[in-house]
Amino acid sequence: MTNWVILSGIEGNLAAYEAVLADIKRQRQPVEELYILGDVIAATHESTNVIQRIRSPRFNEPVPQVCQGWWEEQLLILHGLGRTREPTELIERYGIEMVKTLWDAIPREMVEWVRSLDFGFFELDCLLIHGSSVGVSDELTPDTPPIQMLDRLMRMDANTLFCGRSGLTFQYEIQQGSVTSSVITLDQENSPQATLVRPRQIIGVGNVGRIIGRATYILYSPNTNHIEFKTVWYGSGKGFQTH
Repeated sequence: MTNWVILSGIEGNLAAYEAVLADIKRQRQPVEELYILGDVIAATHESTNVIQRIRSPRFNEPVPQVCQGWWEEQLLILHGLGRTREPTELIERYGIEMVKTLWDAIPREMVEWVRSLDFGFFELDCLLIHGSSVGVSDELTPDTPPIQMLDRLMRMDANTLFCGRSGLTFQYEIQQGSVTSSVITLDQENSPQATLVRPRQIIGVGNVGRIIGRATYILYSPNTNHIEFKTVWYGSGKGFQTH
């Protein structure tokens, strides 16, 4: 039996990423796939070291599959390569000074690598993505209304959605039921239609680099659908402790 490792939010913290890689090597079951759901970078020069490390996995390490996150999208917008022209979200969240900080943090030759990243992955019946099927900024949490969660799943017809935007670890289950919908136009109203909803789930995969000394990620077994939430404590005096 093999596992997938799914993580998000390294945010330029190489020490945190190394701690997770070390923890992966200690797992009893072999790791078949390593998915990084965006926010590899942040507005820090250390992000270049993280990119280099991801692009050069060592012997017996899984080759990471990486998709774009919020920080990657903001960087592409600055270089005129994003889905919008202005870094409105970046400025609203961090202020105008962050524009130059992010611009200076990532060399131009690495921008092309960021541009090459996928928007997300669909494997088996699983959608792996930074935000959701709506966009990288879409932040799903345990408090998100069920109908919104269901919408994000049904857009891609996924049974399990793995996301990292919130930075939280959680398991959100939707039980079997039905949804009734109808379409109203200017000249008529169509009869309501019921759609059967099978059991589905949304998994928050945590955050690796945001909190210094603590990294969270998940192990997922696609054969059994088993999910294990992992926390790695690292740094001076902590060694590598997990639970």
